[in-house]
Amino acid sequence: MEVHQVTFRNGPTVLALGQGTYRMGKTIGNRSEEINALRAGIDLGMQVIDTAEFYHNEEMIGDAIQGARDKVFLVSKVHPSNATRQGTLITSCERSLKKLKTNVLDLYLLHWEGNSSFEETVSAMVKLRQDGKIKLWGVSNMDVAEMERFFAIPGGETCAANQVAYNIETRGTEFDLLPWCNGRNVVFMAYSPLGEGDLIRNRTLKEIGKRHNATAAQIALAWSVRWPNILSIPKAGSVNHVEENFKSLSIRFTDEDIIAIDKVFPPPTRKMPFAGW
Repeated sequence: MEVHQVTFRNGPTVLALGQGTYRMGKTIGNRSEEINALRAGIDLGMQVIDTAEFYHNEEMIGDAIQGARDKVFLVSKVHPSNATRQGTLITSCERSLKKLKTNVLDLYLLHWEGNSSFEETVSAMVKLRQDGKIKLWGVSNMDVAEMERFFAIPGGETCAANQVAYNIETRGTEFDLLPWCNGRNVVFMAYSPLGEGDLIRNRTLKEIGKRHNATAAQIALAWSVRWPNILSIPKAGSVNHVEENFKSLSIRFTDEDIIAIDKVFPPPTRKMPFAGW
């Protein structure tokens, strides 16, 4: 199987398919199964695990990665209300580190734009790197205009990633944001790569799946990482689901497949409303 990989600027190379955790840890009865799922993903080489202080599951993630921290590229996100150096961004990072039972984050993101100035956020992120508490920093839910504002700030050009909603149904960022990130070596992290659930029932994706002995969900995931520099982070709450996601990496689309997908889910031909928080 050809391996899809993504390389961070001044950082490591990771598998292009990671593990999202939004809404995991909400039900105590599912905790063991979800931890087993995350560990199964790590064993398969899906080393990127993405969480956030907003998810309220960092302690569970910390439990899941115990004994395997060196195999994990750990990502968390600061709530925008805490995104100032003068305020509590650094304190929030330290709190996340404690919950995650680690000394350093591989990547720390601003979850979405709040009332704090970008200058304060960049200043705090740079200090966290200097202090060895994070290795890389980035943002989430930022469009081109916001990215350009970050890059205009001294130190802002060290932004390593932008995490946004991206899937076959939500592909407006292909028009401008994806090329913008590619041109500046900013990793494009795709959350919600399976959309809101409708994709698994889509007739076209099911038909393409039959040609590849795959499910519609696997087709959607394979599509989400078909280009370089895209890191997709689907959530999977069971070992079987994780294994199904991983197998999507073996799918190779034909021209016929792409034409069929583009007919049902056409690529953008103009600037589209941004699908952010």
